[in-house]
Amino acid sequence: MADDVLTVDIAVVGLGPGGEALATRLARAGLSVAGIESRLVGGECPYYACVPTKMMIRAADSLAEARRVSQLAGSAEVRADWAPVAARLRDEATDDWDDRVAVDRLVAEGVEFVRGRAKITAPGELVVTGPDGDRAVRARRGIVVNPGTDPAVPPIPGLADAPVWTNRDAVRAEVVPESLIVIGGGPVGCEFAQVFARFGAKVTLLQSNERLLPQDEPESGALLAERFAAEHILVKTGVKITACDYDGQRFTLQIKGAEPVTADQVLVAAGRKTDLAALGVGAFGLDESARGITVDGRMRAADGLWAIGDITGKGAFTHMSMYQSGIAAADILGEDSPEADYRAVPRVTFTDPEVGSVGLTEAAAREAGLAVRVGLARIPESSRGWIHKVGNEGLIKLIEDADQGVLVGATSVGPTGGEVLGALAVAIHGEVPVARLRHMIYAYPTFHRAIGDAVNDLHE
Repeated sequence: MADDVLTVDIAVVGLGPGGEALATRLARAGLSVAGIESRLVGGECPYYACVPTKMMIRAADSLAEARRVSQLAGSAEVRADWAPVAARLRDEATDDWDDRVAVDRLVAEGVEFVRGRAKITAPGELVVTGPDGDRAVRARRGIVVNPGTDPAVPPIPGLADAPVWTNRDAVRAEVVPESLIVIGGGPVGCEFAQVFARFGAKVTLLQSNERLLPQDEPESGALLAERFAAEHILVKTGVKITACDYDGQRFTLQIKGAEPVTADQVLVAAGRKTDLAALGVGAFGLDESARGITVDGRMRAADGLWAIGDITGKGAFTHMSMYQSGIAAADILGEDSPEADYRAVPRVTFTDPEVGSVGLTEAAAREAGLAVRVGLARIPESSRGWIHKVGNEGLIKLIEDADQGVLVGATSVGPTGGEVLGALAVAIHGEVPVARLRHMIYAYPTFHRAIGDAVNDLHE
C-alpha cells in the first residue's frame, strides 16, 4: 500500500444504523475509527425504509380511519392528497435525501469519515474509491462490514430495462400513479400496496408464493388478504411473470396461464441482494459467491473481521443491525457481553392490521421436532375488539414447546399488533412459563388481554 494511507484501529464499512452506532461507540471508547459509506450515512432505514415508509403508512391510515367515521360517529368527507406526504418525506424525514447532518454528527464523535465504495484488498487493508479517486485505509485491529443490501429485480425479460420502481423510487414519488402493479407479497410489497391504494391508485399485487407474508403464520396472510380485498386491492398469488413490456406510458406484465396485467407503474418488492465480491471478503478466505456472511455469537466472520446487519442473514431489520452492533463493539473493546441470542427476534409488517411476529412459526416449530401446542384468539371476539368495531381484524397465535412449558413463537395481528407483540417478545425471550402467563392479570379492556385468551386455548 502507498505511504499516504489512512491508518486507524478499526474500519467500519457501511454506515447504516448498526454501522453508524458501532463507529460512534468505538470512537467514544478512544479507538481511532474510519467510517466508510458510498451512499447515505444512516443507511436504508432513515431515507428509504423504516422512517419514510411509516410516515406514508401513518398518512394512509388516517385516511382509512376517516372513511370509517360513517360506521361509528356520523359522517366525514375524505379527499386524499399526496402533496403533504411527499413534502413531509422530503423535508422532515430525509432532508431531501441529504446526509450532511448525519455525517457532521459522526465526525463530531471523532470518526474519520470516508465517502466511497470500499474493497478489502488484504486482511486489515482496504481501498476506497470515492469522488476524489482512490484512498488506502489500514485498520490495525480489524474491519467491520455492514454493507446492507440493495433492491433486487427478478430476472424477468424486459423488467430490468423498464423504468420500474423499487422502494427507493416509491418513497421519492411526487404523485400517486392511477394504477400500480406491486411485484412481491412480503412486508415491503404489502405495505406499499395498501398505502398507494388508500391514496387512490388501482393496485394489483402479484405474488409468486401461494400466500401473502409467507414467512409469517398462514392465518396472518389470509387475514391481510381479506382486508386487501375489502380495500379493492387485487391480489394474485402463485403467479409466474414471464415478461415485462413497456410502451413508454404503460407497463404490461405477461402471466403464465393467465391474462396479462397492465398499469401505469410497476413497483418491484421482491427481495434484496448484495455483492460480496465487490466488498472483497475473499481476502479473508470467505466465499464471495455466498448470499451472506456467517458469523459466530460475537459477530466474528474471520480473524480481524466482523460482520453485522442484513449480510449475516439473521433478519434485515434495523433492530437486528443495532443489536449486533452492540455485540461486535463489546467484542472489539474486550468487554464482557452475552453472545447473540436469536430466539426472540421480533418483526412487524406495518399494514392495517399490523402483523407482528416473534420467534418460531408453528411450521418451523414442528419442523424443529418440538412438541407443539397452539393457542389462538380472534381480536373481534375480544372485548376490546368488539368495542373497536370497524377495523378490528386481528388475532393472537401462540406456539408452545409443551415439553418445556414455554412459548417459542407468537403472532399478534390487529390495530396495534406491533405494540401487543412487545409482551409476547418478553415472554419468549425470558422463557416465562406458560403456567405463569395463564395466571397473570391482563388489563381490561385492552387488545393485549387477548393474550390470556390465547394462552387458555393452548392445545395439541
